[in-house]
Amino acid sequence: MRSVVVIGGGILGLSVARELTRRGTHVTVLEKEPHWAAHQTGHNSNVVHAGLYYRPGSFKARMSVAGNRSIIAYAREHGVPVEVCGKLVVATSERELDALRVLAERAHANGVPASVIGPERARDYEPEVSCLRALRVESTAIIDFAAVCRAMVAELIDGGADLRLDTRVLGIHSRASGGVEVTTASGTLRADGLVNCAGLHADRVARLAGVTPSARIVPFRGEYYELRPQRRNLVRGLIYPVPDPSLPFLGVHLTRMLDGSVHAGPNAVLALRREGYRWRDVSMRDLAEIARYPGLWRLARQYALPTGLDEVRRSLSVRRFAASLARLVPAIRPADIVPLGSGVRAQALLPDGSLVDDFLIERARHQVHVLNAPSPAATCALQIAEHVCDSLATSR
Repeated sequence: MRSVVVIGGGILGLSVARELTRRGTHVTVLEKEPHWAAHQTGHNSNVVHAGLYYRPGSFKARMSVAGNRSIIAYAREHGVPVEVCGKLVVATSERELDALRVLAERAHANGVPASVIGPERARDYEPEVSCLRALRVESTAIIDFAAVCRAMVAELIDGGADLRLDTRVLGIHSRASGGVEVTTASGTLRADGLVNCAGLHADRVARLAGVTPSARIVPFRGEYYELRPQRRNLVRGLIYPVPDPSLPFLGVHLTRMLDGSVHAGPNAVLALRREGYRWRDVSMRDLAEIARYPGLWRLARQYALPTGLDEVRRSLSVRRFAASLARLVPAIRPADIVPLGSGVRAQALLPDGSLVDDFLIERARHQVHVLNAPSPAATCALQIAEHVCDSLATSR
């Protein structure tokens, strides 16, 4: 039986392991943390995206609509909580109307059920919303992605996979006879192939395997608030702003969760370590590595002012954060929100300072490296897994 080592125990690593197992491959999953879905998967907004934002023809566009259907079907099959609630993307100023129109055109091109509506119709969905026009998207859903991962782990155990927590990869070597050797603190594994789904450390794992990745991972922290329980009535579902088309972030938005709570966020600031969930989480190694990368300085020249400065100010000021929410729902005040936590996004950055906008998957002999898989990767996890497994089969 063919054998593959998968590095990373988030939703992508587990989805790849599941797909490989379904194809008759023996899989070993290595996760350095003591539990599954410890980082990006366990700290995201739990939204199943519809696929309206993405450039037609891109990986994201091609995979999102199918991914929306497949992950919802998977959740229902395995008893994972999911609710197809739809969402509103709202234009709150005249200058956003053209961007909303372009977004509606992208939705149509990508096969996403969406329609432009006026403010009266928008208030039928969200009585407290403020907008000139809105895009109503019917297929957006909310889900528990951590619970999806638990269901996949149960499937993998039943399928005979070797699942190893608390297992950090120390070395990766290609074997002259074919396949790879993966060294951990507890010993060396030999396998016919390797898939790198290490998220925030994907570029480092690639270099460990002798691959020079085309992009570098730069961590961005997104901070969340939530509405106080007595103010949850201000939001019925999901309310998003019109995003800046030059950035890969969707902007601060409001999301009613499965438990009835309403989350607000995230913003986007440079994290000071790869797993830096707070301002005080600092790694000199990570900072030095980022500072030496020319792509970061080219990015900074383009976005540091005013975009980056605005994000930092919002990170440090509850008043500014609340003001961003009040553009969408004017009744929200600073006293209505409380800190919730944060997540860190593994954003791939090219040497010229360009943020990689699409999924970035690179191959080597007997290896596949997932180097950029930001949102909507969780939505598309089952589709990405199929693509990765097909790529691995042709990388011999």
